[in-house]
Amino acid sequence: MAQRFVDLLFRAVTAGLLWLFGLLTPKSRVSGKKLPPVRHPLLLESATQLARKIRRREVSSVEVVQTYIDRIQEVNPLINAVVQDRFSAALQEAAQVDKLIEEETGGEDVLEDRLPLLGVPLSVKESFALQGMPHTAGSVSRKGTLAPVDTPSVALLKRAGAIPIGVTNVPEQCMWIESHNHVYGMTRNPYDLDRIAGGSSGGEGSILGGAGSVIGVGSDIGGSIRLPSFFCGVFGHKTTPGIVSNDLQLPPFSSRQEEILSTGPMCRYAEDLLPMLKIMAGPNADKLSLDTKVDLKKLRFFTLPDCGGAPLINPVSEELKQAQRKVVERLEADLGVTVEEVHFPELKHSYDMFFVCMNLPDNEGKEPTSFATVLGEPGPPIWPFWELLKAAVGKSNHTLPAIVFAIMSKLTKPPFSVLKIKEKLQQDVVELLGSDGVLLYPTFTRVAPKHHHPLLFFNDIIYTAIFNVLALPVTQCPLGLNEEGLPLGLQVVAGPLQDHLTIQTALYLEKAFGGWTDPGAK
Repeated sequence: MAQRFVDLLFRAVTAGLLWLFGLLTPKSRVSGKKLPPVRHPLLLESATQLARKIRRREVSSVEVVQTYIDRIQEVNPLINAVVQDRFSAALQEAAQVDKLIEEETGGEDVLEDRLPLLGVPLSVKESFALQGMPHTAGSVSRKGTLAPVDTPSVALLKRAGAIPIGVTNVPEQCMWIESHNHVYGMTRNPYDLDRIAGGSSGGEGSILGGAGSVIGVGSDIGGSIRLPSFFCGVFGHKTTPGIVSNDLQLPPFSSRQEEILSTGPMCRYAEDLLPMLKIMAGPNADKLSLDTKVDLKKLRFFTLPDCGGAPLINPVSEELKQAQRKVVERLEADLGVTVEEVHFPELKHSYDMFFVCMNLPDNEGKEPTSFATVLGEPGPPIWPFWELLKAAVGKSNHTLPAIVFAIMSKLTKPPFSVLKIKEKLQQDVVELLGSDGVLLYPTFTRVAPKHHHPLLFFNDIIYTAIFNVLALPVTQCPLGLNEEGLPLGLQVVAGPLQDHLTIQTALYLEKAFGGWTDPGAK
């Protein structure tokens, strides 16, 4: 009874604050505007299809890259997703690709095997090192810092022929679900400019959703690939940890954080997930069964409607529950499978489990780097309470969410007792899924919130963060738009190293529900 009262009070306070936010939040200069529809047919091709056409000389890489440059210049003034371009260099590299293809004597198959993404444009999250490009993660203290080399995943994609066209926005030091900072400003959702694009790979989600990019690179320690992909109506894959290198990204992981951090692909078309993952994984691709044919009719499917009433977590909206039910009905009708509904009472402790895993000391007892230290680098740690006072009068170089997170990290003691709960949950879920099980689970409690509203919904990241804790692969899948024209979607989860199962399910869901939708056409 007491918990019920607390939940009702929490919901009432949240509703009241949302109403107050609506009164106090000024309209932006782009409020009410819409993205123009996609007009060029090349923007409606997957990266896989574009690479094939480029190899066959049906279209030049220069034409493809220029088409994407034109689209970025058309939509970026509205969404502020690409924070630094490299258009001139990209066009030069595209011209070199076209010359290479002209001189190639080994045939299309040789090029496909050696350079599977030859001539295809690529966007990269700014927190990843991309040689010669800004590498600040939205921190004023790092403004002007350029990356001297490429992060490994980007280097592998470039080696496969992809051409980076720019870097995209993030929250300050990537620790928030809205991409906004005092270096680059705020990124907007391509489906509604008054709403968030997500974080921390929010610029990636926004430019992909706005058809200004076809493939991109993101990272995920609590939902940073999946939340932007969900809010912006695209595909994103959180890989099994340890498969794709996390090196040379900001903030640098410390202690045991790499155990829950994943670098992975984001894209508009599901067929690009598998080839991107193969490339980004490098030699670790052999640990996955990416070339294994999957018969979806032989898989075991499970659905989990919510986290079971965790305290201070908003309920999943009815429209997202209904979208998940439609997926269940479609799977059963099309594949003849039975989708079993499951429940795990341990999910009520999801937030505590995530917080503990973010703060675990390493095997030598060394604590992870404090967020106050991260925010101050390359200088001394910040004083969070002093920055809070400065922020109140508009004098801080740090965003309010970053300051609040630094304070929370300083004051909150993680309840390490939940590690036993985490171990039991992990064992139960891994045992349930095995090597042929797929789980459906909500991504968030509602569709993309309005700007600044995540201050009231931050705990709701437990819907994505729990799978970082459990070290499982997850693919975020779009499921069309709601009545307001905002993307719906859900997470598809599998057992460790079974990334191919979630990706194959994503391919099915794209065909069944339409996949990405042009935001300018709604």
